[in-house]
Amino acid sequence: MSIEEKTPTTTPPTLAGGRRPSAPAWLLGLGPLVLIAVLMAVFAVLNGPGLAKLSEGIPPKEEIAVEDVRFLPGQIQITARNEGPDPVTIAQVNVSDYYAAFTQTRETMAPLETTTLNISYHWVDGDPYEIALVTSIGGKIPITVDAAALSPERGTSFFGLMTLLGVYVGVIPVALGMLWMPFIRRSSASWIKLLLGITVGLLAFLAIDATLEGMELVATSGAFGGPLVVFLGALVAYLVLEGTDAWMRRHQDLSSTGQPTALPPHRLALLIAIGIGLHNLGEGLAIGSAYAVGSLALGATLIVGFAIHNTTEGLAIVTPLAKEPARLGRLAVLGLVAGAPAIAGALIGATVNQPALSAFLLGLGAGAVAQVALKILPMMKDHTGKVLTPLASAGIILGLGIMFTTGLLVQA
Repeated sequence: MSIEEKTPTTTPPTLAGGRRPSAPAWLLGLGPLVLIAVLMAVFAVLNGPGLAKLSEGIPPKEEIAVEDVRFLPGQIQITARNEGPDPVTIAQVNVSDYYAAFTQTRETMAPLETTTLNISYHWVDGDPYEIALVTSIGGKIPITVDAAALSPERGTSFFGLMTLLGVYVGVIPVALGMLWMPFIRRSSASWIKLLLGITVGLLAFLAIDATLEGMELVATSGAFGGPLVVFLGALVAYLVLEGTDAWMRRHQDLSSTGQPTALPPHRLALLIAIGIGLHNLGEGLAIGSAYAVGSLALGATLIVGFAIHNTTEGLAIVTPLAKEPARLGRLAVLGLVAGAPAIAGALIGATVNQPALSAFLLGLGAGAVAQVALKILPMMKDHTGKVLTPLASAGIILGLGIMFTTGLLVQA
């Protein structure tokens, strides 16, 4: 029996004299939350009555994460975040055994607050530097720069470059991959199952790769949950797409048995495009962030590598449409849904260098493509109802191999 069946639908009983209960149900649920909030506020204002002795003689806990290092003419600009529970003040900056003059946007950082330090120092292009941020109680936050290089100015030309970069690594590769549509439409049923297996392998690789990349970004950072934000993003994306899938099924025509039919191919293709688009959003953000801080050198070879690696995503989108009418408008929309987020990701990454945000978006992509891969599996069943047939398994392995091989071209 479901909850709906158990829930009474009769009107509430009246009290003596014909009066009804005055307190609505939502107010009864809100009451404990208000009480908890009041108690927490009183506790915070009174600073934990009776607990002051617990912190006596214990030095403040300082945990500082360096989020950005930029080399500008005559100065070094560093953005740091306080990830610990206690306020932190940066008192000195040491650059290669030299105490440099500096200014900062915030003298004392409360938990999770950031400060940007502008350090006066005439650095030399290509030289390595050892930088240490010294706190007011003597703690040191080391920063190692292997080779100093002038950071790009974030102006109109820079954002134009990021847009072009997103087109090169997102939109164009996906569009090229969708050119396999005529081949897929003329393929036999066996070839279609093999291609579906390849699609599952492609998506599975993207999910694993995005998860590992996101965890690497926040491996040394505990702010905003650290690696937990990757799994949070994956879970959010998975649940959102599952809810979207359920909504689509509920609003489509019912079969003769009164049950929703299988998800139409064009809707499955849309889910695949959305999943790949979320992945490309995280990938574009990571690329934009890396280039903005000077840790990614863009060149023709690297761009070609990204293009080849992402071309296979277009194949994953059009495979479910093997027996569907080829409408150029629909294919164009699917291509933009999958590829255009790379542009937005590159622009965001070039503007906001926040590892936790990058990790969360990579987690979104991982969860999205994983959900779509699971939706494709039922389409690979043979006449006995088995999914992992030799042909399907071979396709999955081939898809993983293709993505691994092309991924070697984008190591930077």
